[in-house]
Amino acid sequence: MSGYSLAHWGTFRVTSDDAGSPALSPFDCDPDPSPIGLDQWSPEVLATRVRRPCVRRGWLEARAAGGPGGAGRMTGADRGRDAFVEMDWDRALDLVASELRRVRDTHGNRAIFGGSYGWASAGRFHHAQSQLHRFLNTIGGYVRHVDNYSYAAANVIMPHVVAPMDRLTLSHSDWSQIAAHTRLFVAFGGIPIKNAQVSGGGVARHAVPGGLRAMAAAGVRVVNIGPVADNTGETAAEWLPCRPGTDTAVMLAMMHVLLTEGLHDRVFLARCCTGFERFAPYLLGETDGQPKTPAWAEGLSGLAAGTIAQLARDMAATRSMINVSWSMQRAEAGEQPFWAVVVLAAMLGQIGKPGGGFGLGYGATNLMGSSEVLSAHPTLPQGARGVQDFIPVARIADMLQNPGAEFAYDGGTYRYPDIRLVYWAGGNPFHHHQDLGRLRQAWTRPETVIVHEPFWTATARHADIVLPVTTALERDDIGCSTRGGYMVAMRQAREPLDGARDDHAIFALLSERMGCAAAFTEGRDTMGWLRHLYEATRGENLRRGVELPSFVDFWESGLFDMTGHAAPVTMLADFVADPVTHPLATPSGRIEIWSERIAAMGLPDVPPHPAWIDRREWLGSALTARFPLHLLTDQPERRLHSQLDPAPHSRAGKRHGREVVHMNPVDIARHGLTDGAVAELWNDRGRCLAAVQANARVMPGVARLNTGAWYDPDPDTGLDRHGNPNVLTADRAASSLSQGCAAQSCLIAIRPWEGPLPPVRAYEPPELLADPTEG
Repeated sequence: MSGYSLAHWGTFRVTSDDAGSPALSPFDCDPDPSPIGLDQWSPEVLATRVRRPCVRRGWLEARAAGGPGGAGRMTGADRGRDAFVEMDWDRALDLVASELRRVRDTHGNRAIFGGSYGWASAGRFHHAQSQLHRFLNTIGGYVRHVDNYSYAAANVIMPHVVAPMDRLTLSHSDWSQIAAHTRLFVAFGGIPIKNAQVSGGGVARHAVPGGLRAMAAAGVRVVNIGPVADNTGETAAEWLPCRPGTDTAVMLAMMHVLLTEGLHDRVFLARCCTGFERFAPYLLGETDGQPKTPAWAEGLSGLAAGTIAQLARDMAATRSMINVSWSMQRAEAGEQPFWAVVVLAAMLGQIGKPGGGFGLGYGATNLMGSSEVLSAHPTLPQGARGVQDFIPVARIADMLQNPGAEFAYDGGTYRYPDIRLVYWAGGNPFHHHQDLGRLRQAWTRPETVIVHEPFWTATARHADIVLPVTTALERDDIGCSTRGGYMVAMRQAREPLDGARDDHAIFALLSERMGCAAAFTEGRDTMGWLRHLYEATRGENLRRGVELPSFVDFWESGLFDMTGHAAPVTMLADFVADPVTHPLATPSGRIEIWSERIAAMGLPDVPPHPAWIDRREWLGSALTARFPLHLLTDQPERRLHSQLDPAPHSRAGKRHGREVVHMNPVDIARHGLTDGAVAELWNDRGRCLAAVQANARVMPGVARLNTGAWYDPDPDTGLDRHGNPNVLTADRAASSLSQGCAAQSCLIAIRPWEGPLPPVRAYEPPELLADPTEG
């Protein structure tokens, strides 16, 4: 057997070893393949698989006693620590269908939350979120989420300012344009190539490392402004250390220099923007008494005033690209740096020119900077929504704890529904959510939690019913990603492990029990759906200049190459060339430096223009007296979020079996720590253990701890033994506009760990019991 498989971190050639297990090797057309995922079939990973349908013992006992719904509201206080009863598929599916009917009939579909936030496995048909949402819509609907944890603040603010994030991410100026035309690349927050190992839907050719090498070869000057220096690849970047969360202040000071020295492009501002004349008084301090000078910004950021001023002049003197990392807007007032970078680029007047303008996340994934064709890809229809209720994605704990409470979102006011049943397929909220201690408390409120999961993650352990699902190697699918350059026939590499079933097969069986099988399956099996979805994209791709082969030819060949259709990309070039013919989707059709729409919302924490807004947790706040370190929680290098954390490649990056916290040697000495030893990180929200790593490329006052270590709380003390930083981060909204995640606004203290090291138990399955009704 030989074929291909696509994952979010790369494309693989798949063969079989002597035992018949999948053997993976990198795609031979990938110039910089990622090592993530090559060991996904290792014994360490397989040991964490869910082998049979499992139901939590306490839930079964409560149900037998008349609840949930019979003897009052049943809560899940034992979720995360209870034993599970293994049972056959028929009984487990009967229990799921019975609970869905009970909640729907008693409380309505507004009491069902369809989770499934997360990347899950790649593949266009077996997309867990689409499968779950389609199923729940066929039974009457569900409460959904909007936005994402990656860039929710940007997702909400950018349509008011310039364009939706979905449009902007796929239209970034490509790497060839940058190498050929850019002379100065200013990166707020770096260009984190470790993040660019992945892309939603999959990666065929990793382009970011090569793009950075081409920049270096072309002599592009790269300036990295931020708290860490080791995130710009092979570019020999100049590092300007800057306190976390103060980038907006630095950008405002640069704008002040451009304005007061007459370096701003008045023609561009008049032709392509609106509101500059109302924003300029803020820069000059006429509205609040504080001119946004470089000296003012130095006091906030630690970056020298002279350096700020000179860099502003340098940007005005040459073709410049200004980039902000996604992590910047995952913070209090997270909208501000993204709005500010657009305005700074507008004042320079280089938007729409080859190699000039702004970037919103070069390096965040492999997508930004791609010149591959914007092809259409297969998409499973999710059906009509039967419920209109929603929550901003990062407000799940608020929803569970405060049913009926009001929340603000994008200028509107809404109420949280009363959720009785959570259904989750794909994703791991006990990885990506903040303040996991608070989430655990909120998670006790639903009557029933149902999870589809291949592995015994913390989310599976905190469920009531766990249904074991296949991974991408155990099923047929079609793989492709936006501007990915290839479409992959992901042929099944082996039989499902221990009878695991794919999400579609599970929902097809549930839809039979719920009386809606015809609506859900439309009479198609997996191959019928793959053929149908593939054929549905052929016409649209032909309109985009790409002629797909027949499905039979595509499936037999295993791969369709679209890289011959690549073409240069310059962001917003059409709009800048003719703003009348190609207006933006903003109210004015132009870039909104001052937003009348935002002003009309009257929000106390989001003014109608980019602004410096003080934060509760940063190195300039009073909290530093107790918590003197700013914690950065960035994406890991050796896995995608928490995926494949048990794999050997991920484990090799740990020390003492735990995640590593990077700190400046000055701080290690100041806090009485030892390089390589385990320390305890703590604040009022939680505690975790991590191994200390000296790193002079992290500025003093800052600690960096990767996300993604499987959550491993001590059942008695709550101490996370594995190094999951989200026990420390705040479950706080970026603003009342976006309600986005604000994980990067986090202060901590640190101390040496005294006494024996507790064992890490994150990869151990829960206690598993036999079903007394069987045999």
